Amino acid sequence: MYKIKLMNKISPKGTQLFGEQYLVGENQKDEDGILVRSAALHDYEFPQSLKAIARAGAGVNNIPIEKCSEQGVVVFNTPGANANAVKELVLCALFLSSRQIVEGIDWVKTLKGQEDVGKLVEKGKSQFVGPEIDGKKLGIIGLGAIGVSVANAAIKLGMEVYGYDPYISVDAAWGMSKWVKNAQNVDTIFTECDYITLHAPSTPETKGMINQESIQKMKDGVRILNFARADLVNSQDILDGIAQGKIKKYITDFATEDIINQKDVIVMPHLGASTPESEDNCAIMAVREMMDYLENGNITNSVNLPSVKEPRTTQYRICLIHKNVPNMLAQFATILANKHINIENMVNKAKGEYAYTMIDTQDIAGLEELETLENVIRVRVIK
Repeated sequence: MYKIKLMNKISPKGTQLFGEQYLVGENQKDEDGILVRSAALHDYEFPQSLKAIARAGAGVNNIPIEKCSEQGVVVFNTPGANANAVKELVLCALFLSSRQIVEGIDWVKTLKGQEDVGKLVEKGKSQFVGPEIDGKKLGIIGLGAIGVSVANAAIKLGMEVYGYDPYISVDAAWGMSKWVKNAQNVDTIFTECDYITLHAPSTPETKGMINQESIQKMKDGVRILNFARADLVNSQDILDGIAQGKIKKYITDFATEDIINQKDVIVMPHLGASTPESEDNCAIMAVREMMDYLENGNITNSVNLPSVKEPRTTQYRICLIHKNVPNMLAQFATILANKHINIENMVNKAKGEYAYTMIDTQDIAGLEELETLENVIRVRVIK
């Protein structure tokens, strides 16, 4: 019996996938798995029984990743499950950045109670003129599931699209329109594009990438959209760029106090994945990842351990989380050989400092030696 603790409200379309061998709820103790959305886990005391955490969403800033790795807890996320929801909001922002729709709506509200509103509207609407996006250049920084979806949609809208991502995956590349131009470096995006949208993760390399230096490389009147992470931009440099006339509009899904109620800035309340469809998709993906790991040892979409997926063909599967150091496989094989246990299948992959090994056998006996090996973090046997 597996125990799953819910740290947030999770869509029942996901949780109903758990079978009879699962106990699921907010009050579970000594849980095997945790399902979470936004709840912060940095101060949460993990029980020794905890094997996996699945985040119903892409970002994992609320999860102590290094602590999980050190304790042999696999952390999953759900990349792509909310891609369509975010894509639609980015397209909305693209239009809002051009046509001054928000400003126009706010102005119309000031006409309440005045006479001849129709004439006032016709007289005043010229102050809200904005360009069409057809034929304009859109630069996309980050070509994951969301970035590719935005790129494909923008091509259909008649835009000339440039994409930059030095780490684009094979799956993302296959799914991207052939009409998207490959920017060899990020400066191509900065210098060529009328609109720039950010879809990169927050890393030491990307934090503050939109700053005074990069803004000065951009076209006058550039429109910048940020639906990735707040810290990808330097807010003060954005405001300075607007004051100088370099930036025409900045639209973001991340509210910070310094940009609220600022001229030519539109701030949304983190609506990117706030659709029932997105919440359902994220929950379904998170639950499936959790179940496959607990029942079969397979790892898909982990942020701290490598992806490893093998069909079950034997009675037992030994799953080992360990440090990525030399001679580990030889030690595993020697211990099993000494116990006359035949290895019918073994797969090993690494991700950074950590590695994961799955060994399929028809018999197990006295695996304590595996657990006591230096650099082994967790040993689990699935029958």
